[in-house]
Amino acid sequence: MEKTDILVLGGGVIGLCIALRMLNLGREVTLIEPEEAGSGASYGNAGTIAEYAVLPVGSPEVIKRLPSLLFNKNSPIAIKRSEILSLAPWLIKFLYQSMPKQAAKNAQSISEILANARLRWEQLASQINGCSLLNSNGSIYIYKSKSIYDAGVRDIDHRKTLGLNAQMLSPSELQRLEPNISLTEGGAAYFPDCAYMSDPGKMMKLLLDACIEKGCKVIRQSAKNVDRLKTGTEITLDNKSKIISKHLIVSAGAFSKKFAQQVGDNIPLDVERGYHVEYDMNEPLLSRPCCSADGGFYMSPMTGRLRVVGTVELGGVSPQISRHRINHLESGVSNFFPGLGVSNRSWLGFRPSIPDSKPVISASRRGNDVIYAFGHGHIGLTLAPVTAEIVESIIIGGEPPIPIHEFSVQRF
Repeated sequence: MEKTDILVLGGGVIGLCIALRMLNLGREVTLIEPEEAGSGASYGNAGTIAEYAVLPVGSPEVIKRLPSLLFNKNSPIAIKRSEILSLAPWLIKFLYQSMPKQAAKNAQSISEILANARLRWEQLASQINGCSLLNSNGSIYIYKSKSIYDAGVRDIDHRKTLGLNAQMLSPSELQRLEPNISLTEGGAAYFPDCAYMSDPGKMMKLLLDACIEKGCKVIRQSAKNVDRLKTGTEITLDNKSKIISKHLIVSAGAFSKKFAQQVGDNIPLDVERGYHVEYDMNEPLLSRPCCSADGGFYMSPMTGRLRVVGTVELGGVSPQISRHRINHLESGVSNFFPGLGVSNRSWLGFRPSIPDSKPVISASRRGNDVIYAFGHGHIGLTLAPVTAEIVESIIIGGEPPIPIHEFSVQRF
């Protein structure tokens, strides 16, 4: 039976950052990932290092709009009707976390863990030769009408109380930054401190290469079962082989819940189905990621293409694409760029979603032989480096970079 010091279960951006952090300490690391490491939601996102994403998904405003949001198939948030009953326990918890007091508490915690995300990514990119993929000219929220802009002003003012640096722009000021965006009314919010990746997939490949170069063993298998033994934590793989680890890190994103249950922790994680479409082009239409505030999607300039990404669909891990979600993205981007035509490709991935929008980054209830690092929702890419720092502190018994009580499994 194979033994290892650190076993990382899940090879997305969270798992890769944790693996590299532990390898830098000279620890022995094995990474288990059934697909290509760094694929999935770590590849298919908008590429933003979103320090501005300080508000939880659940809020009093969302409660008011929930019926139209969930049951209008063209809304930015939708629910697969066949999944309503299975989602009911999660939705009840989500509604509670959307109450004013809870939402404010969650926002404070999220803002604290987001602090210095850009700096951490700059340091990491430098370590893995990824600086050329990291751009630092900000991102933009676009408000297409006066009423949407006025709501945006209130939203940004709220975020500013949590330390956000943002500037409100008129249509003419927006066009100076993005000449291809022309509004007759409304405006925009500009986040000058935001960084973004021109190719998240390439950054993931650099992370994986850095881990392998430092001696990480990568096993392309699915984990089936986790058991605690006196000699360590035993993981059984698809091929019936077993590995025993001193520390198991569960960082399997949307697929993490069952492993936590197997070691005694019931965590209210469910799955968001996220989509993107891409349009190949030689010259970028945009200089930075731009989000349609009412459409709930980003238009992100990436190497050789424009990626249109976003929307939330609650509804499990079925690989079947919901065509109306793709139509929503294609229709939305055509409002800004009517001449784009048909997209060149589409993608579906799965995000782990917790009702309070806060990740679980903590030792399990029974000890740090099993450590959780999942549930980051829309900000997994942004929070990967700080998550790795926190996990390191749990393993070595050091001081975490921020207070981590609010991210503990004990809150459930």
